[in-house]
Amino acid sequence: MSVLLTAVAEDGLSVMFSSHAVNELQQSCDYLVVLGGGRVQVAGEVDDLLAGHRMLTGPTAEADALAGRLPVVRDRRAGVQSHLLVRTGGLDAQVSEGWRQQRIGLEELVIAYLREPAASALPGPRGAVRPYEEVLLP
Repeated sequence: MSVLLTAVAEDGLSVMFSSHAVNELQQSCDYLVVLGGGRVQVAGEVDDLLAGHRMLTGPTAEADALAGRLPVVRDRRAGVQSHLLVRTGGLDAQVSEGWRQQRIGLEELVIAYLREPAASALPGPRGAVRPYEEVLLP
């Protein structure tokens, strides 16, 4: 791996990795493509993808209202507390008190998309990732 990464740095090579060891890829990859069920679910610069997602944790009683305003990738609810992985377009989500938001890691991002086959975040017209302000309900 170190020889390969040295060649990339010195010669400007591009290398494509295919791996299930996501943590290893985070240290060496700039661009990510996640394939699930035979289709591309996520594609983009790793830093942009990580910056464009947040894990929101807060009261289940308010989760439906929040999920109606933000593009939700994964929704996990347990009793009085919910965890929503949302696309925010690189901005912190505007949430009420009682909600905590945090950045996520690459492995958490990949696993969330793979567990939700209908979720996607693709650039371009077919699956355009829009800032959350554009998808707020009236």
